[in-house]
Amino acid sequence: MVTTDSAAPVRNPRKHQGRAIAANRGPTVGQSIGKLLVWLALGALAVLVIYPLLWMIFSSFKDNSEVFAHPFGLPSELRWENFVEAGNAGVVRYLTNSVLVTAISILTTTLISAWAAYGLVRLKIPFGGPVVLLLLGGLMLAPTVALIPLFGLLQQLHIYNTLWALMVLYTAFRIPFTTFLIRAYMIDLPTEVDEAAVLDGASRGQIFWQIILPMCRPILVSAALLQALFAWNEFVFALVFLSDGELKTLPVGLMDMQSRLLTNWPVQFAGLTMAALPMLVLFLIGQRQFLRGLSDGMGK
Repeated sequence: MVTTDSAAPVRNPRKHQGRAIAANRGPTVGQSIGKLLVWLALGALAVLVIYPLLWMIFSSFKDNSEVFAHPFGLPSELRWENFVEAGNAGVVRYLTNSVLVTAISILTTTLISAWAAYGLVRLKIPFGGPVVLLLLGGLMLAPTVALIPLFGLLQQLHIYNTLWALMVLYTAFRIPFTTFLIRAYMIDLPTEVDEAAVLDGASRGQIFWQIILPMCRPILVSAALLQALFAWNEFVFALVFLSDGELKTLPVGLMDMQSRLLTNWPVQFAGLTMAALPMLVLFLIGQRQFLRGLSDGMGK
């Protein structure tokens, strides 16, 4: 009886040993240099962004002579009276107006855009293509082009020289961008969730408010922060459509304060610090959801 043994595959120990050695090797010199250059670039960018902010905060605690004598040094003492003087100069009033306008525009823009994005993604809307093109056209429209027509429109609506004018304009001009942003995120939401909710007897409104919106929280936070940044820093509309000094928002109010204070730089820096801190705190609170929403929604 002849038995034939099946030939086992012959392994090359030197080959596998070479692979193991290559796998255990650290990064190459080129990779190390590339990583170092990336970290150096990021560090330089961080210094360029953070240092002017820190310089402004430090300068707000100095007096006028110290600002010029030691422009890059730390303040010798914390002069909180600069912030009190800035508040008395109108910064508190400007801050209140900006908070009110920004909060209302965030609420209206985010909710209207989310509802519009839900309709574009989930519903079969007649003339859906032209609607999308109309929204795209809204993205291409420069706000300064519409200043003269808007001036007449706001006067006919009797909201010229009121905070309502800014709320309406900030909402209207940001809806196209915010709608496309939220729509890009909603595209990847599973439709099985809607179908299951319909089988359970849920209406379209219940599906939107109780299911879709909670699932879209990251992109809603991103949209809200972007809207807050726009409304907080917007200058042209606030300058053109508000003439009452009591209604000025921060960008226009700070410019007016600078013309009144002239060379009182520490008080001006204190006002700028008061204007910048709310946005910094808001971003630090929502940065995780902000980055997650943008990373999930971009490029779809």
